[in-house]
Amino acid sequence: MFEFKEDLQAIYEEMVTWRRYLHQNPELSFHEYRTAEFIANHLHSWDIEVRQGVGGGGVVGLLRGSGEGPTVALRADMDALPIQDEKNCAYASLTSGVMHACGHDAHTSTLLGIAKVASQHRAELKGNLVFLFQHAEEITPGGADSMIQDGALDGVDAVFGVHLWTPFPVGHVYSKAGPLMAAPDEFTIQIQGKGGHGGLPHQTIDSIYVASQLVVNLQSIVSRQVDPIEPCVVSVGSFHGGTSFNVIAETSVLNGTVRTFNAELRQEVKQRIERMVQSTCEMFGAACEIEYKMGYPTVVNDVNEAQRFFKIGAALFGAEATHESPLIMAGEDFSYYLHHRPGCYMFVGAGNVEAGIIHPHHHPKFDIDEKSMLNAANLLLGMALDYMA
Repeated sequence: MFEFKEDLQAIYEEMVTWRRYLHQNPELSFHEYRTAEFIANHLHSWDIEVRQGVGGGGVVGLLRGSGEGPTVALRADMDALPIQDEKNCAYASLTSGVMHACGHDAHTSTLLGIAKVASQHRAELKGNLVFLFQHAEEITPGGADSMIQDGALDGVDAVFGVHLWTPFPVGHVYSKAGPLMAAPDEFTIQIQGKGGHGGLPHQTIDSIYVASQLVVNLQSIVSRQVDPIEPCVVSVGSFHGGTSFNVIAETSVLNGTVRTFNAELRQEVKQRIERMVQSTCEMFGAACEIEYKMGYPTVVNDVNEAQRFFKIGAALFGAEATHESPLIMAGEDFSYYLHHRPGCYMFVGAGNVEAGIIHPHHHPKFDIDEKSMLNAANLLLGMALDYMA
């Protein structure tokens, strides 16, 4: 296999240019049309086989090596978020209300860099590389499952992915065997009361009051009904009810999320929420409707591929910068790939306090230390080539 660190370093500035272009031109989930074309054009220019519209909006590149060997897939997501970019920088989003606030522009640029370098060494490649540019990671049902159903993993032996992560410092990498990221579920609860005059509450069924009781009651699921050693989150993120100060609201709507790692507990929490909503509303004479959407499965890394991460991470960055990751309560549809093939999902530190890169993901001032892209490219390509060897 070939040495790649110097080649990746040589195109680092090009990766930065790609990333800043994508950062200025973000596209929302399921609408990544220009982004997909940008990717496909670059892959074509490097004589990589390209398939577009995979699973609806994904782009898959296939680089065939000159010799026999395994086929390894590397994945990057490419969608942005409905957030107004508040950064004061030359590459801030040019699209009002849309920005890359989770690093997917950098993931895409990282994988493009790997594809370019690998294409220059295809004569030395023993096996094949598949480049998965995935649409719609941010919104369920996501793009991973549909891409898999459309053949994205056909012939693939292993799959690897990274997330540039600002809570971790640049220069450090993190992963673990087994469960890594939570299953993220969503719920919407509509409470139907009986509206009326704010001065005559006894003639009404106050949906805001019922919803408020429910917000409090839901917190007892984690604190009193779930084993304390089991990671679990139940959060109400939005509460909408009422139109005027002197009107009892007839309807109120709660939206929230549940995060779990244990598949059995995931179902139990769903059932507990449904029972609690029904019983709380019945107590006050209100009606209710519950929409519960099961999100992505838990991200579970293959034990052998996690061991490979620690070996390659230590070789590239040093053992002192290669860490076992804590459990991450965010969700990721990379989990679908890992349900079908052995692989490993990894975090690459992208934060830099000294440079002012301190904002969390999904923040309007989110940014990354762009050197993290070079680290991510080295890690992904290192994992792939080690597997192929």
